[in-house]
Amino acid sequence: MKALMINGSPRKNGNTYIALHEMEKIFAGEGIETEIVHVGNQAVRGCIACGSCAKNKKCVFDDVVNETAPKFAECDGLVVGSPVYYASANATLVAFLDRLFYSAPVDKSMKVGACVAAARRGGLTATFDELNKYFTISGMPVASGQYWNGIHGAAQGEAEQDEEGLQMMRTLARNMAFLMKSIALGKKEYGLPEKEAPCKTSFIR
Repeated sequence: MKALMINGSPRKNGNTYIALHEMEKIFAGEGIETEIVHVGNQAVRGCIACGSCAKNKKCVFDDVVNETAPKFAECDGLVVGSPVYYASANATLVAFLDRLFYSAPVDKSMKVGACVAAARRGGLTATFDELNKYFTISGMPVASGQYWNGIHGAAQGEAEQDEEGLQMMRTLARNMAFLMKSIALGKKEYGLPEKEAPCKTSFIR
């Protein structure tokens, strides 16, 4: 069983990493393998709506998105971490997620999703809401903790002092591990929920 963790911060070992690493320690104790993919410091361009991925089953831009797609396919859970910029996720991370979720031919059904945000002061819940939308449009159950998943710190490393924030990460990881294991058992016993053919309507036509 594996959790894929995405670090959307430009700082590899900054406050976002501290949150992810706190979860990583709990996952290890639960027997869940983890891998952190650092995307926040990479040059990731946004989707250009070319439609190439529908034909080629991968993004036309061969970068960290295509490198991560097989890992996404194999994982049982996905954790996305981001710093808060103007009450939003890092734009590099958003470009990465837009392209990953749209271009990768991955069955996301029942993969457990969770997100965490790191901020000096505010904007955590807006970022939390933004990131969760990738999961909820994809049939991915969302793990929750004891509060909206966030940690505070301004200078690099200050999040280590946020005792409640660190506890929130541990609680989130335990709940996510339980959900991942429960879904795995449910798959064996009952299989996945039935899927209907998509029924798409538009406002114009």
